[in-house]
Amino acid sequence: MSQESLNWYVYLLSCADHSLYCGITTDLARRLAQHNGELPGGARYTRGRRPCRLLAFAQKPSKSLALSLEYQIKHSPKAQKVALLIHESTTGLSEKSLCSH
Repeated sequence: MSQESLNWYVYLLSCADHSLYCGITTDLARRLAQHNGELPGGARYTRGRRPCRLLAFAQKPSKSLALSLEYQIKHSPKAQKVALLIHESTTGLSEKSLCSH
């Protein structure tokens, strides 16, 4: 199965210091566990800002569309990031955190 045939997710995390982190993945649960140090990997940015909580996500049919949305979010003011992701989302806001507090 090629990477383009997978479902891609653009996600927004809230870190312990109240900063936001945006990324893309094909497996939300695995990536969140990585960001929280439960699995190897994760961004250097989130390592010192744990725990991270999933705020919102959007599913996209291709990596290129996910990367485009991630770029838009990363270049938006903080107050607009969640709203932009929810607007683009086919799944809406995820209020459930998948990480431990």
